[in-house]
Amino acid sequence: MASSDGTNDGAVKSSTAFTAPSLPSVPTLAALAVWLGAIHLTAALVLAALLFLPNPLSFAIFGVLAFFAVIPLNDRNKWGRKLARFICKYACGYFPLTLHVEDYEAFDSNRAYVFGYEPHSVLPIGVIALADLTGFMPLPKISRSSRAALQVWTWLGLVPASKKNFISYLGKGYSCIIVPGGVQEMFHMDHDSEVLFLKARKGFVRIAMEMDCPLVPVFCFGQVAEIHGQFVEAIEELFKKYKDKVGHPNLGLRII
Repeated sequence: MASSDGTNDGAVKSSTAFTAPSLPSVPTLAALAVWLGAIHLTAALVLAALLFLPNPLSFAIFGVLAFFAVIPLNDRNKWGRKLARFICKYACGYFPLTLHVEDYEAFDSNRAYVFGYEPHSVLPIGVIALADLTGFMPLPKISRSSRAALQVWTWLGLVPASKKNFISYLGKGYSCIIVPGGVQEMFHMDHDSEVLFLKARKGFVRIAMEMDCPLVPVFCFGQVAEIHGQFVEAIEELFKKYKDKVGHPNLGLRII
């Protein structure tokens, strides 16, 4: 980084790395099911209500989903936070996840920061590394902005992504994690490169400046490539394991 007088005040800063340990598979899978399964369960219920169930039951399902979408929820609920801590502990070790932090000592636990996290990918799952309950960052109050803050995710610190909430939480001393590219980045995803939808996204920078909150860039590697690779390996292992059992011992597999 070059200083204003043209001299170099430290081109390479020291980095502190935090790696989540691998933990037993059963509680890990349970944590993932609660964390990410809520999305799939909601989608399955909606599809079932629209396509297969009789009208009275469909209306009942939509009523229940609407109720849980608007019911006031205490994000500091004791049991909710325990569940969130369980998810943070085990989900980070599943991938596994490593967080590299430049100039870790510069973070002040009494100050609010704006973390600009990229890329969004299908789901910005790496953002859990920055959660207060994960314990990597020395910041006790962190919230994450999302267009759809489900009940479980609310206990994890997610709040609806709006300008009002952004300013309000920064004003209360919460560090905020925002994914500027948003869901638009999903439509530009590419296996060979990461695509960021950022050129027109300047509002979060302006608010960070107005609120006198340092802006911290965050980039997550492997949200697509690594998980896609794991999926392909799992498919190959599944094919090899069962092709003899189902009567196709000589069948080959070609992935293109």
